Amino acid sequence: MRLVRFLIKGRGGGRAGLLEEGRIHELAGDLFGPYSRSGLVLSPEEVILLPPVKPGKIIAVGVNYRDHAAEMGHDLPDNPILFMKAPSSVIGPDQPILCPPQSSRVDYEAELAVVMGRRGRAISRARALEHVLGYTCLNDVTARDLQAKDGQWIRSKSFDTFCPLGPAIEADLDPSNLGVEAWLNGERRQSSRTSNLIFDVPALIEFISSIMTLEPGDVIATGTPSGVGPMKPGDVIEIRIEGIGSLVNPVAA
Repeated sequence: MRLVRFLIKGRGGGRAGLLEEGRIHELAGDLFGPYSRSGLVLSPEEVILLPPVKPGKIIAVGVNYRDHAAEMGHDLPDNPILFMKAPSSVIGPDQPILCPPQSSRVDYEAELAVVMGRRGRAISRARALEHVLGYTCLNDVTARDLQAKDGQWIRSKSFDTFCPLGPAIEADLDPSNLGVEAWLNGERRQSSRTSNLIFDVPALIEFISSIMTLEPGDVIATGTPSGVGPMKPGDVIEIRIEGIGSLVNPVAA
């Protein structure tokens, strides 16, 4: 079951929908509560896809793939390394990633994103997936030079447009062994599987919820594999995740 948010071309206001066999069925109600089909069915050509969720907070995880830890010369962490991205950094499919003038190097990072569906605090690993609405693609865009300069990561991770998200939330998915890839201008640059995560999805939910309450719509970015690298204006970056689809964004000045 693939959930989307969209605009009907020529009209305002975001709507929720179910993507099914190439058609979008508008949903009435709240994705995090009861909802039903409104009866309106649209073709992809009639809509503009929005980010599939408007997160209250984005909790991201650094150095969470074994291959990326080796690439960066880091020891495996004892606990998840957490940081935050500003909700205002979120954009949807096909929207441009804007390279800010403050940075001379902007990198892509392909990641599986977990979208929370239920409020929870101190969630056990055994019950963690019961709190998940579904999964989507995320590009943890990073101003790499500012990350190194600042020593902490919020500025380098939170520029407007630095969190492409989408295209849909896949609700029926096992996150334990999914292929995660980044393609820059049609060339594959990252390729791994979520089975290589140091801390898997249930472990992350358990750890994060021991610190802060997770709310419906919150997003957990689970980390990126090896192969991160720079983008420049004129490039096109694509994040592909098995079972979810493809998130494509152009890069602009």
